[in-house]
Amino acid sequence: MTDHYRDIRKIDPTRGDKLGDNTPNDADRVEIGPTQLAYGEWAAAGLRLPDLQAMRRFRWDRLTRHIVERDLGGLLMFDPLNIRYATDTTNMQLWNTHNPFRAVLLCADGYMVIWDYKNSPFLADFNPLVRESRSGASMFYFSAGDKAEADAKTFVAEVADLMRIHASTNKRLAVDKIMVAGLRALERAGFEVLEGEEVTEKSRSVKGADEILAMRCAHDACDKSVKAMEDFARLNVPSGNVSEDDIWAVLHAENIRRGGEWIETRLLTSGPRTNPWFQECGPRIVQNNEIVAFDTDLIGSYGICIDISRTWWIGDEKPTNAMIYAMRHAHEHIMTNMAMLKPGVSFRELTFGGHQLDPQFDKLKYGCKMHGVGLCDEWPLIAYPDRWVDGAFDYVLEPNMVLCVEALVGAEGGEFSIKLEDQVLITEDGYENLTTYPFDPALMGK
Repeated sequence: MTDHYRDIRKIDPTRGDKLGDNTPNDADRVEIGPTQLAYGEWAAAGLRLPDLQAMRRFRWDRLTRHIVERDLGGLLMFDPLNIRYATDTTNMQLWNTHNPFRAVLLCADGYMVIWDYKNSPFLADFNPLVRESRSGASMFYFSAGDKAEADAKTFVAEVADLMRIHASTNKRLAVDKIMVAGLRALERAGFEVLEGEEVTEKSRSVKGADEILAMRCAHDACDKSVKAMEDFARLNVPSGNVSEDDIWAVLHAENIRRGGEWIETRLLTSGPRTNPWFQECGPRIVQNNEIVAFDTDLIGSYGICIDISRTWWIGDEKPTNAMIYAMRHAHEHIMTNMAMLKPGVSFRELTFGGHQLDPQFDKLKYGCKMHGVGLCDEWPLIAYPDRWVDGAFDYVLEPNMVLCVEALVGAEGGEFSIKLEDQVLITEDGYENLTTYPFDPALMGK
């Protein structure tokens, strides 16, 4: 009997041509996807997989409707996460953030074109919503040198031709992030350039049914990755030769093992380095009987961001009463504020209502009470009262928004900080906390 490559290359030949998320059952596929480990864990957890074809259509339709509602001729995107949202394609995402070589134009009639790296036009072939793949959107100095204006003129000429065909005389074009030469070329070509981030952030803020299913899967993968990190820390910190970087590396590895993509920050610190917050992890050796605090900021399976925070006490002694008080205070902060979440609640109400931090913790409080999340940290930002700006966030919550509810509790000049954060779905009549990872019982005083 002969084993054909077309059969053995499949992740699971018994499943047929498609996996449960409606993607090719082919380990050679171009699109980024979950691993066998992740699929197995999700099956064991009884999780329903998203239909990725339906998810892509939802995102495309939502963006197109936002374009039409604003009387735009089109939306031109350079931000790699907006491109991911519009096309579900990736290409060297982190490199692309500081070398913008990709672009996507979505016209008011739904026609979508991607400009990709010249050697990889095939990366969007799996998505039929992308009607054309081109190259030539690079206008950054490393690529264009002293001819950026010429490159921009050539690129904008292509945009103008597409807009004439698919948007007629409408030259109102929303643009998210573009090099200066490109902006000037668009304006010289007669386009009225408008703010694209308002369009993309509003589009991304409300999730479709399959996006929520994808987020549940990504959450499960993140939880298992965090658990592996916690197990490593608790086992190895008492030996006295484990650094913050050693612990953080476990989360990176476990995320990649499940088909996750990257982690946006390095926010894991220990002991006195937790105060002030926003120091990033380094070579410090974590001591027994110390706090370890972290913020995942993790771009996981399906490109979904899982942004949760926990603080652990690692050691054989008990944490101090001050630590337990701060932990309980942080827990009360996020749970009280979370209880306010439901459709129709204004962002202003969330800012000025809810739990009040003790005065001793006010100066070092987190940068926001809550923020949206999807493919990364997203709109909206729910500020603390002293950071509210009139007119900046005059909106209300809608069903299927997802918010991360934050707490940072530490006294100025103190020896530690407590960092907590849960990721929460706005339902039709309230909220669902998607985060199930437990709070450290020792720090909770149990």
